[in-house]
Amino acid sequence: MADLDTAAARAQELLRLHADPAILVLVNVWDVASAQTVASVPGCRAIATASWAMAAAHGIADGEAIGRDRMLELVGEIAGAVALPVTADLESGYGETPAEVGETVGRAIAAGAVGCNLEDGVPGATLLRDAQDAARRVQAARERADREGVPVVINARTDVYLRGADDAEAALLRGRAYAAAGADCVFVPGVIERETIRALVEGIPAPVSVLARPGAPSVSELEALGVARVSFGPGPMGAALAALARTASQLLQGGAPADELGYRPSAD
Repeated sequence: MADLDTAAARAQELLRLHADPAILVLVNVWDVASAQTVASVPGCRAIATASWAMAAAHGIADGEAIGRDRMLELVGEIAGAVALPVTADLESGYGETPAEVGETVGRAIAAGAVGCNLEDGVPGATLLRDAQDAARRVQAARERADREGVPVVINARTDVYLRGADDAEAALLRGRAYAAAGADCVFVPGVIERETIRALVEGIPAPVSVLARPGAPSVSELEALGVARVSFGPGPMGAALAALARTASQLLQGGAPADELGYRPSAD
């Protein structure tokens, strides 16, 4: 069980980072070792989990197949291993109703998370939830966090672009609705066009978060466009596994052990 005074202080710090002129860069993690590695890098200010990567690390498909109990257990392990604010990818909230989403957020707080992603996609489907329904789920999360006395940073995600629609107006409408429902930040993954990003930043009355991937603007460019927060989803796990594959290939071909084999993540 997380100490609520510590949780509240870390939540306030995470909220402050979203208002900082410097973009908040979140290199997503999936377990204790990756969290400690990222946290030890100079310049790291917060830790963010990636649900896809966390599920993949256990041979489970994305889309809430891992289940709420297991996901929150893993979030708790990560939050307990670092001294930075942790924001958890809670997918669609692990519940059919807004009340169930609120319960998920309450349990995430107990696990040590002080921020969360909540997406408007339907798990296992290509559909988006009705915007009003998705907003009610955000509102339930906000109300539960308020009752707990922890100002959890809610990063409300709209999957308009990930579900195949190139519709900035739909993303704007959903972003505004989620901000009005209590979201502290609006996450629009899948958008990479600079002018669209600028329009979202200017049109949504909350900090805007995007997903950086190959082909997207650089972190510096995103900051110049007014983006408050950038994350990388399962990308860091992909980079780590690619490095592992290169190392395995080198060693299996008779190569000398590289210096990197001596690296160990720090628990400090």
